Amino acid sequence: MCKLGVEEWLLSAVMSMYTDVKTDVRTVYGNSSGFGVKVGMHQGSSLSPLLFVIVIEAISREFIVALPWELLYVDDLVVIAGTEEDLIKRLNEWKNNVENRGMRVNVNKSQGYD
Repeated sequence: MCKLGVEEWLLSAVMSMYTDVKTDVRTVYGNSSGFGVKVGMHQGSSLSPLLFVIVIEAISREFIVALPWELLYVDDLVVIAGTEEDLIKRLNEWKNNVENRGMRVNVNKSQGYD
């Protein structure tokens, strides 16, 4: 967020919202016991999608090749390549760069088109 010019006071406010957070799960049988949330975005928070986009934007600026070869939309990525070999290389670069920053990529949800 700092790399995108977000002011320190706002960064501190967001960080405080994610520090020592506890939640519970609501079911038809009642609420679970509270438990700590150590990773990920807050489910159901209206701020979470915006934070995700900000983080992805900051990460992608470091290793994006050039538009229109990589297109980002919310939590989706489209990679265009001239050959299958180049496509696999680019996708692996994205996956490695994102995972090196603590995020996970679900390759099983990926699709290829001719």
